Amino acid sequence: MRWFFPKFFAASLVLSSSILTADTIQSENSAQQRDNKALQEWINAKRQVTVKEIGGALSISGEVRFEYQGINEKVNGIAQRGIGGKVTSDDKRPLATNLYDVEVNLMFDYRTDRTWAAIKVEFDNDAGVFGGTSNKVRIEKAYLGGRAYDSDTMNIDAELGRRSLGNYLDSKLQFRVNTDGVLIRLEKGFEIAGDFFAKGACFIVDERNNHYALVTEIGMMEIASTGLYAKYSLIDWNLKRSLADLPLNFNFVISQGILGYRFVPKLYNKMTGIYAGFLYNHQAKKLFISNYKKLNMGGYLGFTIGQLRKQGDWSIDANYQVLQSQAVPDFDMAGIGFGNSSDSGFYNTKINGKGTPVVSPKEAAGNGNFRGFSVSLDYQMTDTIVFQQMWMQTITLDKSVGPYRQYKQYEIEFIYAF
Repeated sequence: MRWFFPKFFAASLVLSSSILTADTIQSENSAQQRDNKALQEWINAKRQVTVKEIGGALSISGEVRFEYQGINEKVNGIAQRGIGGKVTSDDKRPLATNLYDVEVNLMFDYRTDRTWAAIKVEFDNDAGVFGGTSNKVRIEKAYLGGRAYDSDTMNIDAELGRRSLGNYLDSKLQFRVNTDGVLIRLEKGFEIAGDFFAKGACFIVDERNNHYALVTEIGMMEIASTGLYAKYSLIDWNLKRSLADLPLNFNFVISQGILGYRFVPKLYNKMTGIYAGFLYNHQAKKLFISNYKKLNMGGYLGFTIGQLRKQGDWSIDANYQVLQSQAVPDFDMAGIGFGNSSDSGFYNTKINGKGTPVVSPKEAAGNGNFRGFSVSLDYQMTDTIVFQQMWMQTITLDKSVGPYRQYKQYEIEFIYAF
């Protein structure tokens, strides 16, 4: 019985995935199905070899989450959600103020001495007999990697595939989207100075017009054998500047600096960290919709206390955020924001750059132009269950640009990790 259920579960997962994706696979462009016979035979042969025979370590893990969100969102004093709210769904029903989600994440990691691969499949669906969903599935992570150089003090790794920008870059205000591309990472240890790292990635934005982006981050950890660390990142969202018709929502080259310090005070013997970040968009321009101002800066300041390792542990994180309208692309904004139920953009009426161009400063909304704070508290109820609470609140930063917005959100989540 101990070996039967894992194998039965794995077989069921493979069978279900095949059924769900059959139409998609059959309709894919033939240009993406040109694996030669030798490659196909090699892949099929690999499926018949066990992990024990090829070596390496395979780990399977997962999460089951149940989440509640209570949202209060107002634009110019008018409620956007709930009965009588301004924003409605496709079936003309108002958006809910109380949201419930059911989420399952499955992670597969395989590693040998010098190579590895990682997969994360996310099933994130709305709860409810009516209005609920059961078909929201996405590949959140799928990449392969290898170690190109390995020594006692320096490593160089390369990875290829899909992952979230936030998985390998640090920020409270940006790096939200999933990206597909290549990542190079270097780590070098210095006995006195600390641990140096450098990361660089190039990823696809839109393959239809050869649009790519480039990002890099460098930093020092454990500076001078202390808990002090510093990071600097630069992301360019438009490597093809000759493309004249590229929407303004890609006109971003953003520098970001982060400074932080981790320590364990004797007073309460808990891991504590303080951090601050500042970012600046070098490509922002003074426009009519920005009242002829460069609204291209943002920053945050916060602290953390505690870690989650065993039953009874707790952790708290609190931070204050400020973000101007032209500092971060609307689609990549990872801060608190306003909820933005209508998906309105700063440069265009829609956040993805579609719709019509914005023609008035009062219409320039988007996900920026806010100031506010976030507080989250995690408590480890058992070795496998974590209870999380979060409160977020923002208001408009610059009242001369965009509508006046107010946003509040309370969130409760139970997380079972296995």
